[in-house]
Amino acid sequence: MSSTICAIATATGGAIGIVRLSGSQSFPILRSVCPRIKADTLPRSAILTPITTTEGELLDEAIVILYPAPHSYTGEDCAEISCHGSRYILNKVLELLVQNGAQLAQPGEFTQRAYLNGKLDLSQAEAVADLIASSNHATHQMAMSQLKGHFSSELHQLRDQLLHLTSLLELELDFSDHEDLEFADRAELLALAQTIDQRITRLADSFQTGNALKNGIPVAIVGAPNVGKSTLLNALLGEERAIVSDIQGTTRDAIEDTIQLAGITFRFIDTAGIRHTDDCIEQLGIERTFAAIERASIVLWLIDKEPTADEITGMRDRCADKTLLIVQNKIDKGNACCNISDLTLSAKYGKGLDDLRERLIAAAPKASDTDVIVTSARHYEALLRAHDSLTRVLEGLAINLSGDLLAEDLRLTLSALADITGGAITPQETLNNIFSHFCVGK
Repeated sequence: MSSTICAIATATGGAIGIVRLSGSQSFPILRSVCPRIKADTLPRSAILTPITTTEGELLDEAIVILYPAPHSYTGEDCAEISCHGSRYILNKVLELLVQNGAQLAQPGEFTQRAYLNGKLDLSQAEAVADLIASSNHATHQMAMSQLKGHFSSELHQLRDQLLHLTSLLELELDFSDHEDLEFADRAELLALAQTIDQRITRLADSFQTGNALKNGIPVAIVGAPNVGKSTLLNALLGEERAIVSDIQGTTRDAIEDTIQLAGITFRFIDTAGIRHTDDCIEQLGIERTFAAIERASIVLWLIDKEPTADEITGMRDRCADKTLLIVQNKIDKGNACCNISDLTLSAKYGKGLDDLRERLIAAAPKASDTDVIVTSARHYEALLRAHDSLTRVLEGLAINLSGDLLAEDLRLTLSALADITGGAITPQETLNNIFSHFCVGK
């Protein structure tokens, strides 16, 4: 990473634009463009300076801040130029920097350098992209939690415990001929492995919540034809998103749209009405309704009359692992209250919608800024691999498998977790851990 890179760090069109530099030649390059920046300019001080072209022409006046290594975002010498946000000015500043020895940065290269220089681990680097892409309070909280290192800290704790477990097995293998040395018995190893596996499983299980909060909590609106599903979707969205008609079977394909409630994105899916039909196209829509129920975290079962016992049993069976809200619609028509309904409303006239919104917010998974919630499919897959490897360790301990086979599965577990943060445990580190924690050889 001998090159010095530069890039525009803000969207063009605003009043102010920022150009960022990173690399060992950042300050010399900057001095060639900004004459008031000297070798003894104080770091982290806002310096007002002209920006001049190679011909000495004044381009703009800017505020420049220097961030010497290693106390910068990338860990290298960095500088930021805050100038007017004109596209011409920003591009001209880049041109001047390149003329004086800088290179244009590749997408994500600043954060990549931060990772390579040990300022961020891999999961924190990925959180930067999530933070930029966050569209609501929940996704912002999760990205900030990961960027602060809460997920990394959890993984480092698991790493230390696995290293301890690996060290015990390595001792057993390397020093088993010394009868005067005592090792942890298999019961202790089993208990430690079980504790680690429980924590890995908890992290993996959080992916369902994280994925829902990141991509929008899927809410399926289901019910019989003409019960008001499309009317309810339109009322929640505040626009005519779905066709509303008195003709049964109007909705034949799932219609999706999102809204935000209390900083949480909900992804509503309006579905085809559930009924027996000989229309093959409508039947296909009903099959997609059942598929939407499978994908949903929350199911709004819209009714306008008391369902049969079989209908109730069937819907509850389909929604056994989901939040099922039974909503009676069309109260404006004076319908008697159904015994099983959780709430009543009139989608046509907007009555009861606030109660429905509150129930949706209450049913949504929550995440505080300290919760460790997995949002990346890559992290989830790595945790599953770690769990599979550790499961083999548990099974091996249960049948008193030899230490060399157990150690191999432990190394696979550590490797899977290392894929998340980007760090690996070397044989030398295991050896160092043995001698630092156990009185071997004294």
